[in-house]
Amino acid sequence: MTNPNHPSAKLSPSSSCSSHFTPRTLFKFHHSPSAFPSKNPHKLTSKFLCSCQPSKNPNSDSNQDSNSSSNSTLLSILLADWADGIKERGMKQKRFLYDHEHWVQHRSSARHVRHFLSSLSSRVILSLVPPVIVFTSVAVIIATYNSAVSMHWLPEFFPVLRASSLPYQLTAPALALLLVFRTEASYSRFEEGKKAWTKVIAGTNDFAGQVIASVESPSDAMLKKAILQYIMAFPVALKCHIINGSDIAKDLKTLLEVDDLAVVLSSKHRPRCIIEFISQSLQLLDLEATKRHTLESKLCCFHEGIGVCEQLMGIPIPLSYTRLTSRFLVLWHFTLPIILWDDCHWIVVPATFISAASLFCIEEVGVLIEEPFPMLALDELCHRVQINIEDILRNEKLIQARVNTKRTSRHKKHSPNGWPAASSEDRQPG
Repeated sequence: MTNPNHPSAKLSPSSSCSSHFTPRTLFKFHHSPSAFPSKNPHKLTSKFLCSCQPSKNPNSDSNQDSNSSSNSTLLSILLADWADGIKERGMKQKRFLYDHEHWVQHRSSARHVRHFLSSLSSRVILSLVPPVIVFTSVAVIIATYNSAVSMHWLPEFFPVLRASSLPYQLTAPALALLLVFRTEASYSRFEEGKKAWTKVIAGTNDFAGQVIASVESPSDAMLKKAILQYIMAFPVALKCHIINGSDIAKDLKTLLEVDDLAVVLSSKHRPRCIIEFISQSLQLLDLEATKRHTLESKLCCFHEGIGVCEQLMGIPIPLSYTRLTSRFLVLWHFTLPIILWDDCHWIVVPATFISAASLFCIEEVGVLIEEPFPMLALDELCHRVQINIEDILRNEKLIQARVNTKRTSRHKKHSPNGWPAASSEDRQPG
């Protein structure tokens, strides 16, 4: 017979208890008709009931442990979100092209002091705050535990956490090679993206020059201007196509007419839409077939640039390689305080901090440059293309006038030996 005064007999009204513990889960979903397809996750609730469910006591140890665990989880999530926010804001910063002054500052002897003083503003370093704090905290906990065991503050059956350093000596070269190969693979992607945009910019300038030189009919003046606008708009559209958060409407409003811009914005693939504008405009020009074919062949550079950029954006370094590097680093630094305890004791804390900050920084740089386009000064490259083409158009008349003046200049007489007359006279003996 069950004693009603026994603590286990005090059950909540919603539970039915027998002498045997029989789990029972009841799902009760409460929702209103307006809850679907609502995006509010709080519209859908569930109640989990269990026989022999104890009454909830806010002062119990289990609730305190769960609250502390949830607080630590919340803190880690907020810290990771803060670090990711700094990283993403840094990715969206506009880059600039170097000039002579920048190169002088870049190779200055004071660069090491300048770089060290700006460490707290580095997005790479700030993005490493969560993992470095975690591994340093683990080192503090292990050092505290080992010290307590060594001072006999804990029962004797608690062992000191120590291990041989031989496994680390054997695996250290593997970790170094893994980081080197990871960073090298990322840099090769950065180099490929830089070369792709070099070809796009060079092809754009070449295409514009060919259009300016080939289209001479006064009746094609307006169409010529439109084609040049499309050519200047293509690098901008490609940049917005591969850079997250770009405002293509803002970037193209000064290059395209309103109706053309509306068509481009309604297209699913904006760079190819601009190529179609160029292609159809070339068909309307009053040109010879050979000249038109030459101009159309310049579009191959644009198609190639789109292909390379989309390939780099859509295909990262094999994910197994990235995951292996990350897991290797995490396991290495979780066990590093145990390996170094016999030799370093409490010095394992700064040693773990330095090791985590250094190795994770190398890995972070590789991850950042794996997506190459935010690292390139694409805005300035597109702006320089526009300036170059506008400068050619502005000087076109002046250059043609100067060339025609030289062509129609007075024809100099030549002597029978092929030298100009004045030079032949100068060469006569005294």
